[in-house]
Amino acid sequence: MDVDDSSPLVLAARPDLTDADLNELFSASWPGHQPSSFEPKLARSLTWIAAHRGDRLVGYVNVVGDGGAHAFILDTTVHPDERRKGLGVQLVEAAAREAKACGAHWLHVDYEPHLEAFYQQCGFQPTAAGLMRL
Repeated sequence: MDVDDSSPLVLAARPDLTDADLNELFSASWPGHQPSSFEPKLARSLTWIAAHRGDRLVGYVNVVGDGGAHAFILDTTVHPDERRKGLGVQLVEAAAREAKACGAHWLHVDYEPHLEAFYQQCGFQPTAAGLMRL
C-alpha cells in the first residue's frame, strides 16, 4: 500500500506503537527484516520519535540511554515512499531535542560509511570509536 501524500506529516515523541506498525515499516524499509516484538526494546528506550502520515507509520527513530549523560540513536527508519524529503533529518533532530530534554549531554550514532553525509547533515561530527562483535 502506498503512503497517501495528501495527509499531513505528524512527528510525535513516545507515541503508542504496535508491533504490526513497526514491522510493516521495517519490512518496507529493510530487505530481509524478520517480524519481531518491539515492546521489550521500547520498554528500555529513553525515548523514540515516530512520524505518521494519516494512520500510517512512515518514520521512526529510537534513542537509548546509559542513565546518565550519554544517549544513542538506533534504528533510524524512513518508509521508501517518504525518502529524500527531509524526514530522516527531522526524525533525528527531534530525537536529539528529546534526548536533551531527558538529561542527555552527548548523542552518539553508529552508521555505515554511505550514511556519513546524512548524519553530518543532522549535526553529528565523526569520531574515532571501537566496535567488538559478540
